[in-house]
Amino acid sequence: MDDQRTHYGGYDMKALFQTDDGWAGLILRLTLGMVIFPHGAQKLLGWFGGFGFSGTMGFFTETLHLPWLVALLVIIGESFGSVALVLGLLTRFTAASYIVIMLGAITMTHLPYGFFMNWFGKQQGEGFEYHLLVIGISLALLVTGAGKWSADRLIAEKVDR
Repeated sequence: MDDQRTHYGGYDMKALFQTDDGWAGLILRLTLGMVIFPHGAQKLLGWFGGFGFSGTMGFFTETLHLPWLVALLVIIGESFGSVALVLGLLTRFTAASYIVIMLGAITMTHLPYGFFMNWFGKQQGEGFEYHLLVIGISLALLVTGAGKWSADRLIAEKVDR
């Protein structure tokens, strides 16, 4: 039955938050959130040897020629998205955004360097194996949802009432 609490503008809001109470979603989202967080903190705050917001925006817009909005969304997605994943909030949305971000990174920067990361400093840049792992984990989160101990699960239960 169509209910205004579960449908908004033709979209099923419950489907966005629905998840089981399994461990897989929890493990996947915590792992991905903790791995992406330092990358987002580099871009937004300049932590872990990063260039911070203005440096990253400059690199993305001037060197990579990304539109400023795309650059901003990448920075927001990696920094706030990683925190949201740890909390289990908007897990499917964040996972989908990571797939787009990583596909963009592969095609714009990493594809010419092959599959492997630059473990021994013998190539000019980094390969795309890390990006494929992020895509794989994100795809699994799209299927499973956030899992145990997630804000998404609490929201889905509220929408269900």
